[in-house]
This record gives sequence, structure tokens and C-alpha cells, in this order.
Amino acid sequence: MAGGGIVEGGGTRAHLYEGRTTSFVTIACIVAASGGLIFGYDIGISGGVTSMDDFLVKFFPVVEHHKNQSTKDQDYCKYDNQKLTAFTSSLYLAGLVASFGASFVTRRFGRRPSILFGGFSFLIGAALNAAAVNLPMLILGRIMLGVGVGFGNQAVPLYLSEMAPAKLRGGLNIMFQLAITIGILAANLINYGTAKIKPWGWRLSLGLAAVPAALMFVGGLFLPETPNSLIERGHLEKGRALLVKVRGTTNVDAEFEDMVDASKKANEVKHPFRNILKKRNRPQLVMATFLPFFQQLTGINAIMFYAPVLFKTIGFGGDASLYSAVITGAVNVLATFISIFTVDRLGRRVLFLEAGVQMFIAQVVIGIILGEKFGGSKQLSKGFAVFVVIVICIYVAGFAWSWGPLGWLVPSEIFPLETRSAGQSITVSVNLFFTFVIAQAFLAMLCHFKYGIFLFFAGWVVLMSIFIFFFLPETKNIPIEEMINVWRKHWFWKQIIPATDLYNGDEKSDWQFPSKEFAENQTVQLSGSGFNKEHI
Repeated sequence: MAGGGIVEGGGTRAHLYEGRTTSFVTIACIVAASGGLIFGYDIGISGGVTSMDDFLVKFFPVVEHHKNQSTKDQDYCKYDNQKLTAFTSSLYLAGLVASFGASFVTRRFGRRPSILFGGFSFLIGAALNAAAVNLPMLILGRIMLGVGVGFGNQAVPLYLSEMAPAKLRGGLNIMFQLAITIGILAANLINYGTAKIKPWGWRLSLGLAAVPAALMFVGGLFLPETPNSLIERGHLEKGRALLVKVRGTTNVDAEFEDMVDASKKANEVKHPFRNILKKRNRPQLVMATFLPFFQQLTGINAIMFYAPVLFKTIGFGGDASLYSAVITGAVNVLATFISIFTVDRLGRRVLFLEAGVQMFIAQVVIGIILGEKFGGSKQLSKGFAVFVVIVICIYVAGFAWSWGPLGWLVPSEIFPLETRSAGQSITVSVNLFFTFVIAQAFLAMLCHFKYGIFLFFAGWVVLMSIFIFFFLPETKNIPIEEMINVWRKHWFWKQIIPATDLYNGDEKSDWQFPSKEFAENQTVQLSGSGFNKEHI
């Protein structure tokens, strides 16, 4: 496949890794992945609450008055209000800032403390939102929710990638995205019920965010730390014992030695954010920046945030709009299962590229229908309205088995240990920054672009698919501590990163093994195993 540089093995000791997927690691990954519930619940709950009349009357009376006015030019502009979008988007700005603090905590104290703090912060935010009596209290609650999301999104994908065996890392990591989709669906179902509770149903919707927060916090109390993090922080015996437990075998020497090697290099790095700018980390940095950037420009969060508002805008009634949002949420969950079962078989690139075609076609069709059949004096007929929901579901399905899970999976698995926390922090901050931008701008864009909003996002889908085709190598089945070899074999990135890290004792080298003797010993051990300098 052109441009992909697909590598199926390629690690120095990957073929020596042993072990199986134990029930212990499966349960740990499921509990950790529940951290995605808080992010998903918020995405789903925000749009439903902002479409409830009682909520708008209390906090945004101008919006309530505006949407009840019926003029020719207001079909796409009923909810265009910066204070209303600030309610939604303030969480993501807070999460962006929090992710940098989470990077320090995750590296210095481990993945588990970040998960615990994220759950606790989200719990406080849920209480503030449910009890809010004015807009500042409401926004403060959103900020606390954002801190929880920042810590959770920083720690959970790293935790999953480090705990999972290489052959199943994709599927287990995608449990985080599955939890996000379940959170969205649960929020949509709750909104559908609470919309009928006058006048405090919105308080119940916001307050129930405490449930996933409690699951994340309580579950985190019982989680073990990852072997990688224990070894990085000098607890070698504990790390090895845990590795034996999670792999289900005592023969973990090769994987353990790779972790020790990685931790030695990691501990030599005092400034990971400075180190991440070095040439050998260039491809990972590009992916950590562009993948979350593109993930937001698929347009998915615009649809998920405002699904009830969007469906109301194009002519659905209140109950019908929430019901339609529930349908898209269910599709999101089901399609994520497809990704879980195929990502380690078909690979990351296949899912990315197939979904690019699917999402592009769906968005163009939606744009054409709305352009021809809706706006001004024209209202969607029932038949066309149902068809729009079907096409949106096709679009959501494509996202749910590609950019949704893989936008988190790939950045979490490509960084070496010394920059892994910093790299994940960059991924989370870029993701939340553009989530903030899209959330803040979507209703205004819908007002001014009208049906063209879907064509706008379709254009971006084309660009991101081209980027994937040429610049993202395949990473399936590659041990996480040996990912550097993937970039060295890629047609483009091999021209940028150093050809080898062994034997380079000069200061120009980005990093080196602790000693030349150690490197020579490793080479001697690998002789006769099909390994040679060309693999480096």
C-alpha cells in the first residue's frame, strides 16, 4: 500500500515476547476505560440540556426568546449565542490547561493517581452544576468537570496501551472510546426522560454526571499501576511481578528488559517537553498534533454536542429531536464494537481510510438535501427528515470505527517511555483546544454557513484521509517499547529520524544506551535471531 510503510513486526525482541490476555488485565482495562464515561456523558448531556426550555429560561432567556421567534432567516440561527456555547465549551478549555498538570502527575506519581484525581474533580463539577443558581456557578461546575476530563483523558489511554499485550493493544485501548460512546448514549436516554420533568429535569441530567465520576474514582482505588510506570519510577521488582501477573507467564524477560531499557532512557530525560522536540521524536509529535486536530474537524463533536438542537433546527419536534439523538448515540456504541474486533486484524490504516470515504459521502449528501429541501419557507418533509437521520447514522458509524477510537489509540502507543506522558498531554490539549473551538463556533457556523457546514467538514475529511494515506505507518501488533522501528522503515519519516541510536557516543545523538558494552551485549544476544543492523 503506497505511502504506508506497513510493518508487521520489526522490533528487536518482539518475537521473544510471551504471554496471553489474562482475566486480570482485561478487568483492569475495563475498569480504567470507564474513565471514558465522564467524557462521553458530558458530550451527550450538554446538547440535550441546552435544548430544554426550563434550562434556557433560567440561564439563557435571550436564547429562549430568540428561538421562539419565527422569521424566514432564523432557521439556522435559533441557538446562536456565545454565552450558551461558553457553557458547553468552557469545560474543554479547562481540560486543556489541566492536561499539562496531568502530564507531570502521570509521569512522577503514576497513571493511577491521575485517574483518581480526574474522577474526584468530575464529582465536584457534577454537584456544582446540579445545584447551580446562576451562570457563574454553572460555569465553575463546568471548569471542574473540565479538570476531570483533562486528567482522565491524559491517564486512561496511556494506562490501557501499557497494560495491554501488543497483539490486543488496539482492541483493549478502544474500550476507552467505547466508554465514551456509552456515556453519550446514556446521556441521550437520560435527556429524553428528564426533558419531561418540569421545571428541574435539567438539574437531574447534570447531576447524574456524578455516577460515571464515582465509577471512575472508586474503580481507580482498586486498579494496579502499570508495569511501565512502576519500572520508570524505580520499582523494578514490583514492576516485574506485576508484568508476570498481567501476562500470565513467568517468561517475561524480553519484555521486562525492553521496559528497563526504556526507563533508563526516560530517567535521563529531565525535560520531556523539550526532548519531544528533538528530531527522533518528530513523527510522533506530528501525529500527536495532527490526529486530535483532524479528529475534531471531522465534525463529529459538533453533531454530538448539539444533536438535539440540530434535529430541532431542521424541523423535528422536541421529543423527536431527542429521540433522534438517542438513535445516533446507539449507532455510535454499536459501531465502536466493530473497531474493537477489527483494529488488531485489519490495522489502523484500513479503518481510517475506509471511514474517510464513508464520512465524506454522508456529509455531502446531508449538505445537498438541506440545501435543496430546507431553509427559508421550506421545511423538511417527514421522509427527508428520516433520511437525514439515516445518513447521519452512516456518518457516525464511520467515525465510531475510525477517527473516534483511533484518534486516541495511535498517539498513546507511538511515543517512547521518556516522552510518553508529555506526548499524551499534547494529544489531549490539542484535542480539547479544538473541541473548545468547535463547540464555541459551531452554532455561529451553523447560522452563517447553513447547510454548507456539512460541506465544510467534508472538505476536511478529504484532507485528513490524504494525510493518513501518506504519513501514518501501520502500528498493529508492534510492542509499545519498540515502536521506533516503525518510523525508521516508513518511506518519509526514515529521512528525518536518526537511522540508529546504537553506538552513537557523540553529543549529536538524540539518545544512547547507558553504555556501549550494554549495547554490544544486546547485539550478541540477538545474533542468530534474524536481527541485524538494518533493523535498527
